[in-house]
Amino acid sequence: MRILEVLEPSGGGSGRHFIDLCQGLKARGHSVVAVYSPVRAEERFVRELAALNLGNVIALPMLRAVGPKDLGAWITLSRVIHDQGPFDIIHGHSSKAGALTRLRLPGPHVPRIYTPHAFRTMDPNLSSKGRILFGAIEGFLGRFLTDRLICVSQNEYDHALSLGIPARKLEVVVNGVPAMPTGQRSAIRDRFGLPQDALVFGFIGRLSAQKAPERLISAFATIAREMPQAHLLIIGSGELETDVRQQIGAAGIADRVVIDADLPGAEALQAFDALVMTSRYEAMSYVMLEAATAGLPLILTDVGGTSNVLDHEVNGIVVPNADDTAPLAAAMRRLGDGPTRARFADAARQRSGRYSVDTMVEQTLDIYRRSIVG
Repeated sequence: MRILEVLEPSGGGSGRHFIDLCQGLKARGHSVVAVYSPVRAEERFVRELAALNLGNVIALPMLRAVGPKDLGAWITLSRVIHDQGPFDIIHGHSSKAGALTRLRLPGPHVPRIYTPHAFRTMDPNLSSKGRILFGAIEGFLGRFLTDRLICVSQNEYDHALSLGIPARKLEVVVNGVPAMPTGQRSAIRDRFGLPQDALVFGFIGRLSAQKAPERLISAFATIAREMPQAHLLIIGSGELETDVRQQIGAAGIADRVVIDADLPGAEALQAFDALVMTSRYEAMSYVMLEAATAGLPLILTDVGGTSNVLDHEVNGIVVPNADDTAPLAAAMRRLGDGPTRARFADAARQRSGRYSVDTMVEQTLDIYRRSIVG
């Protein structure tokens, strides 16, 4: 097949999925053209995408917010479809790329696939007007201009149904991850000046409102005074980085927190004793899957995908999805207890290996083939 893959937020979990999918499709003999937006692109994503040596890689500026520049992006994307095609499948990832790939002029039909990677309407902080607007757009596009909509968790599938998208158009394909790297725990801790015997809580993700890093800093500041062995390693960058650093400084914990955006998250997991995710909403986070595959105890907010990887009080702790960080601090305090942490880690290792990239790629290809047949 000749396939067009389009992504707007070029990084994070959606970026990881995009690269893994493009790589898997190419490895199976398919021709892939990839379009990404450089506006929010992470340098690592751009390097990894270029290294795939796909049929073509095109940087097309797309903005996350809805605005007049969307028309220019749509026109440019339409030209790409015309000049680089014909395609057998056009697959948009994220809400903006999903909308731009599905809005089309009359002509020969090419199946349009859409993966939201978390609907905008899953954000609990979205205003009521925004919920109505984005819900109406997603519902319209899903009902009338989408051949298949791929959800990455049951939670996202249920949300799609609530938007009025027919079940016959919905599929669930959980993200897949490769085997996690090992053997560099000591080296990574040395790199960041973390004591070898420290209790390291880790966070991986964009420093953005969705990921709520301020919750993590608040909770860690609470426990840091009573747990001198605890350190925090944050892997990521984003629009809230300045605010996060100011919060760390104000709390007097700068000597206990490291922020780095260069080390890949999958490698950083080796230095963690537990993963902490404070997200306000998710569909199916790659970070969750990678940490579960690495056999780490988890502390996760109750968001989409959490139930896929975390059994409460078995391999970790689920905390309320709220800005009250007392339950989060309590969970981190509990993992400070060696026997409790060891019990969670043992259960986590027994559950590792449940998700693979190959399964994700094959399931996606099956959806492509069925979409072409009709």
